[in-house]
Amino acid sequence: MSKPVFVLLHAFPVNSSMYDDVRSALSDFCELVTPDFAGFGTATLPDAEPSLDVYAADVVALLDDRGVEQAVVGGTSMGGYVAMAIARRNPGRISALVLADTKATADTADARANRLGVADQVIAAGSTDALARAMLPNLLGATTHASRPDVVERVRGWIESADPRAVAWAQRAMAARPDSLDDLATFAGPSLVLWGEEDAISSRAEQAFMRSELVDGHYITLPGAGHLSAVEDPAAFVAALTPFLTRLGN
Repeated sequence: MSKPVFVLLHAFPVNSSMYDDVRSALSDFCELVTPDFAGFGTATLPDAEPSLDVYAADVVALLDDRGVEQAVVGGTSMGGYVAMAIARRNPGRISALVLADTKATADTADARANRLGVADQVIAAGSTDALARAMLPNLLGATTHASRPDVVERVRGWIESADPRAVAWAQRAMAARPDSLDDLATFAGPSLVLWGEEDAISSRAEQAFMRSELVDGHYITLPGAGHLSAVEDPAAFVAALTPFLTRLGN
């Protein structure tokens, strides 16, 4: 049995460290690749106008560098947006799609304005400390806040260490992203939608929108987890992905 290559993309405003607790277990079923988006973690800030297509092009270039024609591509939140951008731009490079705690619809006018306001605020402050305080209540589920203080502080540290310029760039890129529902409807490969039941950012209704468009879609809800389900309940995240990845490797 061959292992599929699985490119797993991180959420905003953290980095690929969010997958530290699932790397070993997932690597039993795939060749796992978890890059940092430009400006986050160890990756250099983009020298381009903000667009998720820049991140998408970087992922395709990574596949090219590794000599990989097709890979399973997935991501959490912003990582899911980028996975959908690749499905739109380079659908032939994706053998299967994983969408975790994300959504396919574009921002509303209010959400777009809020993103642009946050971008301006972090640049003016030169810090992401206020962003961490604002995001944490909704970024993690109620169960995590109540019983996993170590996870809360870990995520706080990731946000506070993020480069304000990268955060602003990403917010502006996400604000400009298009609706991706039509792109999901034309994707013929197998797909998996994962959703933390306590996710206060990507709603249950948004998951239903994606499921209704996917031709070969599968759906799993993770109880007791919020928007960063891979961080909040790594074991459940791996357990949800294992049968999907195993089938792809057969």
